[in-house]
Amino acid sequence: MERIALVTGGSRGIGRAIAERLAADGLTVVLTYAGNEAAARDVVEGIEGKGGRARAVRAEFGGHGDAAALWAAYDGLGLGPVDVLVNNAGIGLPVPLGKVTEEEFDHVFAVNVRAPFFVVQEGLGRLRDGGRVINISSGAARIAMPEILAYGSTKGALDNLTLNLAKALGPRGITVNSVAPGIVDTDVNAGWLRGNAEAEAHAASLAALGRVGRPEDIADVVGFLASDAGRWVTGRVVDATGGAGL
Repeated sequence: MERIALVTGGSRGIGRAIAERLAADGLTVVLTYAGNEAAARDVVEGIEGKGGRARAVRAEFGGHGDAAALWAAYDGLGLGPVDVLVNNAGIGLPVPLGKVTEEEFDHVFAVNVRAPFFVVQEGLGRLRDGGRVINISSGAARIAMPEILAYGSTKGALDNLTLNLAKALGPRGITVNSVAPGIVDTDVNAGWLRGNAEAEAHAASLAALGRVGRPEDIADVVGFLASDAGRWVTGRVVDATGGAGL
């Protein structure tokens, strides 16, 4: 039986690593991208070049009806039920308390919380019993970081969504978990991290394991939760920060 994974925001960074890991594990991967079709195509071609199966669909989040549009695009591919849903797409908001606008606040919650909520709701009839829902959270949900508190608040809300979805979907055998990365070397962080020895050393010092995270570190945790080995874990936040804030 073909197993299918849907990974939102799978064209770069952590999402790309997750898509590649799940494809390597034998799943057919459908990844979404917001605007960079070339990046998405590159991921698909890379997976197919290694003998895997992948498709890409365009999906933007933050507006009403976005989740329904995503599933309509998925249905258009003619594939079967989804075994693994990874809610990875999200945005940051590096703005301190005194400068966050109402519009910025609404938008970051719309993308990071409302979208996963309705992606699951709209997908209830498309998720296979015994499947997996994996939400990509953040260490910022448990570590006080006032400079990004609106973003951290969205991830705290996402973790609560995970808890409740695990209870709601448990009777169908569907596990629901959050994976919480710390600082990861991705394009999002490249501007202040890469090529800046002082910034990298500081970021590494925040983790008990003494280095900056890599996308593959997060993807491997997702791979475990998506596998049969993760069948008895649900409603949990799996910390993948390398021990930040201990």
